[in-house]
Amino acid sequence: MRAARTLAVTATAIAAVGLAAPLAAATNGPSNVTVNPYDVHAGSTITITAKGCGHGGTVTSNAFPETSLSVNSNGLSSGIARVYNNATPGNYNLAVKCSDNSRVVTHPFRVLAGRGAQGGLGGSLAPSSTEMAIGGSLVAAAALGGGVFVLRRRRMTGAGA
Repeated sequence: MRAARTLAVTATAIAAVGLAAPLAAATNGPSNVTVNPYDVHAGSTITITAKGCGHGGTVTSNAFPETSLSVNSNGLSSGIARVYNNATPGNYNLAVKCSDNSRVVTHPFRVLAGRGAQGGLGGSLAPSSTEMAIGGSLVAAAALGGGVFVLRRRRMTGAGA
């Protein structure tokens, strides 16, 4: 009788451990989500990392297309997303969802306003009054220098004949 009870208790303990093992192996979903850089310009890329996604996952946002997370050797899941070129400046959220869990974690980031360079505009900007004055004085100096050269050349030609 005593052996039967011991066997029953042992079987129950093994069954409990066997049923709990898959639950222990399952993740609780994404945690420690980070975005680098936090402030990003439209058209730039950001790196998203998360813990707890042992089989990868996805990242979604209004500012970039859906991006996949892949697991690296450290057990972190990461992905790189390119922000849309026409993303309006402001605050956005991204949502991280693991492949093996339905839990979703959000994290904020910010899209900055772009400040394009004025290079390569090809004359679409009008010259300033200073630039006009410098250009006019250079033209006047060239005309004066050319006139002096012609007058001196004329005198030399007439003297030799």
